[in-house]
Order: sequence, then C-alpha cells, then structure tokens
Amino acid sequence: MSYETILIERDDRGVARMVLNRPEKHNAMSARMIVELREAAAELAADDRVRAVVLTGAGESFCAGGDLAWMQAQMAADAATRGDEAGKLAAALGALNRLPKPLIGRVQGQAFGGGMGLISVCDVAIGVTGAKLGFTETRLGLIPATIGPYVLARMGEAMARRVFMSARLFDAEEGVRLGLLARAVGPDELDAAIEAEVRPYLSCAPGAVASAKALAQRLGGRIGADDVDHSIAQLVERWESDEAHEGIEAFFARRKPSWQH
Repeated sequence: MSYETILIERDDRGVARMVLNRPEKHNAMSARMIVELREAAAELAADDRVRAVVLTGAGESFCAGGDLAWMQAQMAADAATRGDEAGKLAAALGALNRLPKPLIGRVQGQAFGGGMGLISVCDVAIGVTGAKLGFTETRLGLIPATIGPYVLARMGEAMARRVFMSARLFDAEEGVRLGLLARAVGPDELDAAIEAEVRPYLSCAPGAVASAKALAQRLGGRIGADDVDHSIAQLVERWESDEAHEGIEAFFARRKPSWQH
C-alpha cells in the first residue's frame, strides 16, 4: 500500500521502517498524515512477515507537531469537526500503541507536540544528542490533550509535570532522565543503537512477543476509552477558548500573545 505522507520499507529479516515523509514541513502532522498513520499501523499489524517496526522521520526533524494548515482549519471549524479531527489523532496513536509488534522510535531530530505523542507510543525510543523536545501546546493556549494518556503512561505523573505544562524545550539527555527516551546517542551512533534494539526480537517467537506486549500494557494500567474521550473533549474545549484564539492568531501574526512576558 502506498501513502502520500509516510514511507513503509521492509527488509528481508522482517524489520519494517515507518518513515514520516514530509521533511520540507519538518514532518508536521497534516490531516492526511494522521489518517495514514492509522492505516499504516493496521497494515503492519496484519503483516505476519513483519517482526519489528522502526518509526522515524525523513530529514532533520522527527515530527514538529501539528501542521500549520491543519491548525488553521481547526480554528475555522465547529466543535463537532474539531472533535472528529482530535478523534482521528487519538485513533492513530491508539493503533500505534496497540501494534502487536515491537515499535522502536528512532528520534533523529526535534520533536514537539504530537511528535512527543509518537515517541510515547513506542516501546522504546532512542534520541540523537542535540535534538530539542517539548510539549509546546500551552504557548498557543492549547494543552497536550490527545497525546496525554500516552505521555503519562510513558513518563509517569511526577516526571510529566516537570515539562507537560511549561512548554519548556529540553534536550535528548533530559528526555532520558524524564523517562521519555531510553538513550541519547550521537548522530553516528544512532543506527547502531537502533539495530541493537531490533536484533534481539529476531530470536523471539513473534506471537509470544505480541502477547507479552499486550500483557505489559494490561498489567501497567490499560489506557481506557474514557481517558481517550476525556482528552478529546478537553482539547475541543481549549480550541474554543479565548486563549487559544489569541495564541494561534499571535503565532500566525508573528507577535507575542497577550500573556507572554
């Protein structure tokens, strides 16, 4: 299956690479990419030849969050449409989180907003030193809502609260300390580090790996439908707020919002 915004590559060992392929836009999530993430997850889940999946981005950025055109469309939409769009992102993240294959994040560059959600649904993620990360939504009067259940499951509340609300940027090394990344390595070491994560799975029974992943998620506290629905409702509420209108208008006008000092 071919996609407009994602590349799927497979090698003869059964290792697939899912590549976010909008490098000219820093792999920001468009409406099309959000749909294709879910479709690609379903394709890889159903492919018995695939033993492990590496999620990465083309170009210098992993994923810069929401696409500007997508954000503008949300500002012009009604609440029901905004809810539908947030639901599509939630569905994509959920499909990747439940992928019955090990999902390994190769974070080769910066990641913001929704890109942090993608990191959080990986079973393990390795980042390159020098990469900047951040939950930047509150600068725009929004909140990291749809990605929230996965971020909190990954980092835990105490660690998440250090960076979840402040929109502060931090490096990959701090991402390791926060529990978001497993390791931070130099650019020349990244592919070897990813290979070291992939290789052990090629000696494991695929069905047992899938069952062990599902068990870990159940024992760790499964993300419920109520959590996902609540996150969608909270995002829609924020989209309708005066702060979101001010923040996003200021962003596109390249001026400071009223609250910034």
